[in-house]
Formats: sequence, structure tokens, C-alpha cells
Amino acid sequence: MKYVVLVGDGMGDYPVEALGGKTPLQAAECPMIRTFAALGETRMVQTVPDGMPPGSDVANLALLGYDAALNYTGRAPIEAAGAEIPMSPTDVAFRCNLVTVSDDGMMNDYSAGHITTEEGRALVASLQQALGEEGLTFHPGVQYRHLLVWDGGPAKCACEPAHEITDQPVAENLPVGEREDEVRELMEKSKAVFAEHPVNQKRIAEGKKPATQIWLWGQGSAMQLETYKALYGLGGGVISAVDLLKGIAKLAGLEAPDVDGATGFLDTNYQGKVDAALEILEREDFVFVHIEAPDECGHMGDAEKKTFAIEEFDAKVCAPIFRWLEERGEEYTLMLCTDHRTPVALKGHTSEPVPMAVFKGPVGTRVAQAAFDERVNQGNAQCMACDWIQEILKTSSEI
Repeated sequence: MKYVVLVGDGMGDYPVEALGGKTPLQAAECPMIRTFAALGETRMVQTVPDGMPPGSDVANLALLGYDAALNYTGRAPIEAAGAEIPMSPTDVAFRCNLVTVSDDGMMNDYSAGHITTEEGRALVASLQQALGEEGLTFHPGVQYRHLLVWDGGPAKCACEPAHEITDQPVAENLPVGEREDEVRELMEKSKAVFAEHPVNQKRIAEGKKPATQIWLWGQGSAMQLETYKALYGLGGGVISAVDLLKGIAKLAGLEAPDVDGATGFLDTNYQGKVDAALEILEREDFVFVHIEAPDECGHMGDAEKKTFAIEEFDAKVCAPIFRWLEERGEEYTLMLCTDHRTPVALKGHTSEPVPMAVFKGPVGTRVAQAAFDERVNQGNAQCMACDWIQEILKTSSEI
């Protein structure tokens, strides 16, 4: 039995006036997604445990069958695991965004205009040279997503995610609590490092947003997970552009291959991701394919781009993987998920339930379509996503 999980990050939303009162999931031309919904069971599921932030870290742990309330320490240490950055017991990892803060002190862009990985790495190299020291190391990542590993750093300082404060005053959202002055000081010092940097000068000349400073958040100590082999008797992998998902994979004992051209945005290498997923399925029994673009478009507040991102996920990921599974002709279980809502009106995450569809194949000539959106099974009892995933996967360890 092959188990396939397909995740469109942040696909959930609210009705949007520009889309005729529909949500992006309702407005999108996504025949494959709606076919999946018709072939099995679709439920509204809760991906975020009570009292926890609705981040992709917590929610994707749930979609992999883990209860974040039992083992979560923070987002950044998961990303450090994904980047294979070693952490000592006293280290605290921080997510280090490259952001654009406007002259009037507003969070203009949590991604510095979706700065390229090459540009981001050059800025982080300068940051390390200017501010790095023993026990305080800046590590480059992908696009705007980077890391700081701080020996003995303040794990309990309250830091808002940059993507949750778009168009809000930075001064009202600065880190508070344990050693807040030290965290704020690093963020402040980064401004001088970036001010005249050639990368920013070139971006400004090209009419692009510069990275004006870093934004620190998501910190925590090293995290541990029980492996997929121990939990479910499964081997396999996670296909994603972002270190967060790669980190969860590595902590779970799953493969996390690098895919050339995988960016986490609309320009990602969809075919490369599909090829990597199918290569794993040729050898193993489980694959989790994560597409970040719908979430990024939600954070941008762009309903049309988010709708397009869902359509791309449908046509370039869902359809070819479904065809491969059907042509193979052997038993499989496919799970279609989104981790949380990223409403374009809010440009941030919410913790409301989201749809999840599950069916078993091969399905042969069965053809039908059904709704896969935020109104599925309204009024019916909802379940925790991690519980449903566990129920599905535990059968593999019993065979």
C-alpha cells in the first residue's frame, strides 16, 4: 500500500468580494481536487491544538500524524534540523526573516519582496561578518527565510512572526519579555549592515523592495520526534522547498531531497517536485508533497494569485501524481490537505478547521466531483487532523 499526502499550504480562506463572494478554493478551476473529494470522504479537521499558534509548523506536524502539543519547541529549531545545522543543548534557534520596513515604521513586506535566495545569502553573509561571533551565528536559507543560532539565547522572549503583522506598526510588535533588549538590538543593528549593501542598492535601482532589516521570531531549543518507521512502519520522504518541512522530515526519519528550482512560490519547479515524489514512491511506501505558494499569496493579500496557485497545485501536482498511482494499478491511499487558513483579508494565519479528503485507489473509471472548500460538512462533528492521519496510517504498521 502506498500512502500519499498532498498539501496546499494555506489554501483555506474567507469569502472574497473580488472573487464574487467565493473563497479561492471555491473560485479555483481545480477539477482534480474536486475529484478527490468525490472519491472518498471529506471532513473539516482541526490542525491546530487549543492554545497553540496557527503556524505551518504546528499544522504540518498534525498532517504528518504528530500532536504538536506533545513535542513542539518552536519553529526555528525545526528549520535548523532541515538545514542540518547542529544545535547543542544550550542553543536557541531563531527564524531570521529579511523584511522591508517602510520609512513610516510599518511592516511593508515580510519577505523583502520575495528576495531571491542568492541575494538573501549575500545579505546574511554580511550580517554574519558584522554581527556574528562565537555563540551567535547567522545561517543562510532560502529566499527571505534564514536562521540565527544563539548559544544561551532567550527562549522565552515573545516574538511576533513577521508575516502576521503586515501593514502594522513595527514599534507595536517588537519582541517583549526575556532579554528583549538584546533581541531588539540585533534587529536594530542589522539596519546599518543592510543600508548601503550592494544587493539592496541594485534592488532599489530595479524598482524592487530592499531588505531593510532582519526580524527575529519562532525561537526554541532542539526538538525530537519519534520516527515514522517506529510509529507506522513506513519509510518515505517529504517534498518541499522550505527548511521547515525538511526539518520535520529529518526529525521523523524521512527523506527530504533538495529539488532544483523549488522556491516555495509560484515560480517553483512543480515537475521537479513530482519527479522527486515518484522516485521515492518507487522505493518506499509514503510521500508527503508540500506546496507553499497558496500560503505566500495569502500573505500578500492577493486573491487572484492565491486562486491561481491552487489551480497550479491541482494541475501540476495533484493530476500527475494521481495518474501515476492509477496507471501503476496497485492499492494506495491518497490524502488531500491544507494545513491552515491564510485569509487574503488578514494576510496571516487563522486556526479555524480546514477541509481534508481521503480515498483509496485504484478507482478505475469512477468519475465524479464534489466540493472541497471551507463549507464542507458544515454543522457536522469535526476531528483533529492528527487523529485521522494516525487512524489511516496505523493500519500500515498492523499489516
